[in-house]
Amino acid sequence: MQACLNGARGAADGAVVPLSPEALAASAAEAVAAGATEIHVHPKTPCGQDSLSPRVVGPALEAIRRRVAVPVGVTTGAWAEPDPARRLERVRGWPVPPDAASVNWHEPGAEELAGQLMGSGIAVEAGLWSGTDGPARFAASPLAPRVLRVLAEVTDPDPETAEESARALLSELGAAHGLPVLLHGEGGGTWPVLRLAGRLGLATRIGLEDTLFLPDGRRAVSNAQLVAEGLYQYGCAQRSS
Repeated sequence: MQACLNGARGAADGAVVPLSPEALAASAAEAVAAGATEIHVHPKTPCGQDSLSPRVVGPALEAIRRRVAVPVGVTTGAWAEPDPARRLERVRGWPVPPDAASVNWHEPGAEELAGQLMGSGIAVEAGLWSGTDGPARFAASPLAPRVLRVLAEVTDPDPETAEESARALLSELGAAHGLPVLLHGEGGGTWPVLRLAGRLGLATRIGLEDTLFLPDGRRAVSNAQLVAEGLYQYGCAQRSS
């Protein structure tokens, strides 16, 4: 179970969302204590914006690693740095490398970015979003067999249709070069997709990046609470399948 601590959320989403390196480290430690085996994080500038700057990524990773001993991955989303050339420059300057970085295959420059990360010894999670050409581009990529895993991201936030959308995405991925798959949803689709991952025996993730709410509609108070509930829901789905 991967814990996705904050995503692109900011202060407007509430104080429960960790933004600073210290807050991310504390939230990561609590999530691991609750059962998370990996951490995925979006390092933030002091004003709460996603950033790939070495001055932002390094302190966040150092703070988290002082508190946990599990793999820590970061985003490379184009929203954090829209210019593909600038994104490569930023990542090239990371003095503190993450264990892994997610690369959204539908974004401009994804192939070059993944190649640079791999060349630096950083594992790549291939972010393949539903409703994009990412899966088709990934299937044709010579780098595909070298990624750590496929991050199958279901962008359908409707709890009534998210599972159907997830199954369609998995069908589109096919064998995906025999790679491990981490399946997750977002918004209202988070919990239905997590339970589907449990029934299918796929890895998954949970955290404040994907949802601010528990399955019963209550607002989550922490990533640790979401991880604990996610493990419970995942296990129940496995036992009922």
